[in-house]
Amino acid sequence: MTTGAISGTYLFGLPAERGRWVLIALGLVINLCLGTIYSWSVFVAPLTDYFTGALGQSVTANEVLMPFSVFLAFFAIAMPLTGKYIETLGPRKITIIGGILTGIGWILASTVTSVQMLYVVYGVIGGIGVGIAYGVPVAVAARWFPDRRGVAVGLTLLGFGFSAFITANIAGYLISAFGVMNTFRIFGLVFIVLIVLLALPLRFPDEGWRPAGWEMPVPKPGEVYCECDRSAMLRTSTFYGLWICYFIGCLAGLMAISISKPVGTEIGIETGLATLLVGFFAIFNGGGRPVFGALTDRLNPRNTAMLSFVLIALSSLLMWQAAHTVVYIVAFAILWGCLGGWLAIAPTATGSYFGTCDYPRCYGVVFLAYGAGAIAGPQLAGFIKTTTGNYLGVFPWVLGLAVVGLFVAFFLMRVPKES
Repeated sequence: MTTGAISGTYLFGLPAERGRWVLIALGLVINLCLGTIYSWSVFVAPLTDYFTGALGQSVTANEVLMPFSVFLAFFAIAMPLTGKYIETLGPRKITIIGGILTGIGWILASTVTSVQMLYVVYGVIGGIGVGIAYGVPVAVAARWFPDRRGVAVGLTLLGFGFSAFITANIAGYLISAFGVMNTFRIFGLVFIVLIVLLALPLRFPDEGWRPAGWEMPVPKPGEVYCECDRSAMLRTSTFYGLWICYFIGCLAGLMAISISKPVGTEIGIETGLATLLVGFFAIFNGGGRPVFGALTDRLNPRNTAMLSFVLIALSSLLMWQAAHTVVYIVAFAILWGCLGGWLAIAPTATGSYFGTCDYPRCYGVVFLAYGAGAIAGPQLAGFIKTTTGNYLGVFPWVLGLAVVGLFVAFFLMRVPKES
């Protein structure tokens, strides 16, 4: 229950400045469910065995990675289409709709008889469900935390990145105990129940509410911290710089996530350990969100973006020139962490540069960069695997793109100027 506009607002029986942290916790757990897609590399081998063994169908590396790409692409497409409905229907209803669709996608995945059916029921339906629900906790955090937006958004998204640490190991156990198709069904049922229950308390603050004692920062001469609608945002060079940088950051990270386990086994790591390392890398993906969110608050979005590209470039160089177990662990931890970082940098930068009056629609368009990276990254990896016989050839490409991102961030990711 919320009361008041500027002061005297309460959440969960606490003053809003304290009660708003409960909303962060709820959003974190919702994203923990939604982020199970990041455990996809654990499903790759069992699905390949299922289609080739049980069904007698031949599948390629690209085909088994395609549901991951389709899921993330429709996830990104659904984000901007859902933005305005978060305002009109409210965060609770939108999250419930998205959570039910997500669960249905996982449940229907347990019934498929071809990898192409998996593209539709898991990739399209499940991806749309996550796209509908994902933006809601982010928007709620951005509204309730104008004073600590980077930290709040980063903590909310911690669940999405951290998900694989928990769900990869759960999925591995369930697959070994009940089979890959039953694992899809179990996850789907659990997601529907949890997300619906967690969505019930979600709400926006009353219009005009702000934390006690907080005032909007004063921009430098010639700079404008605007309250832009989506059309105004699209007229700025800042938007295009942010979009390109987000695309590159997501391409590198999502590619790493999709091939983490196969790359590990390629360089000689035992299969069970490679599965455990997927969960270990998820710690960095989850932790990257609050860490980079706090850095964005402290350093500003541009400098934090440049730091991420330096880290991506160094990790790619390591994998390209000296791929072995220690290098693999360090490099993939960095890549997973930087992807998590971009999932905090981009929404924080959107609110900082363009305001929150039209935030769901603005960030929805920015988030399309994530979808583009979701398609390009895993498919580039699959193409190189098919043509060269291994995944290591992707890293020179990522190194080059990181250098491009560094320059784009330096020249374009700036506070919009007055026109």
